[in-house]
Amino acid sequence: MTNDDIQLLYEYDRWANDRILHAAASLGVEEFTRDLGGSFRSVRDTLVHIVGSEWAWLTYWLEPSPTSDFLESLWTREEALFDPNMFPDITAVQTKWVEVERQQIHFANGITNNSLAQTLPVRGKKISLAHLMQHLVNHSTYHRGQIAGMLRQLKSEPLATDFAFFLLEGQDERAAAR
Repeated sequence: MTNDDIQLLYEYDRWANDRILHAAASLGVEEFTRDLGGSFRSVRDTLVHIVGSEWAWLTYWLEPSPTSDFLESLWTREEALFDPNMFPDITAVQTKWVEVERQQIHFANGITNNSLAQTLPVRGKKISLAHLMQHLVNHSTYHRGQIAGMLRQLKSEPLATDFAFFLLEGQDERAAAR
């Protein structure tokens, strides 16, 4: 995986997150927080899980001397900082998302092919930064799919967030710019 691949994946992640946040913005507060019985109870809880995970992994990658212990304690911090009850509505989630995304863009823009090859400790193993960054996008994709299902349960229309749609939309935009 190259720097160009990572840049494309994170551009896709931002595009897809923006689309799912836009779709969720059509919900009223009651629908946004309604317990739908998923692995994360509501659309809100699932969105908060995604942004919290993106924050936690970014925080880990920014740690000058990352250790497995640091990562484990980070998940406890993430649970406290990203308690869904601290995000009463979509605006609160969007505000936090903008903050995390800004930091993520700055980090991703500093990535090099050499830094992607670095390995980081995770649960007693060493995993390359490239694979961890790919994991994060996959993780967010998985949970965006759960939100799409929740939106359907709420009789709301989810927006397509498939990678292929992102690529096709980008081709359309490039063709229009010619």
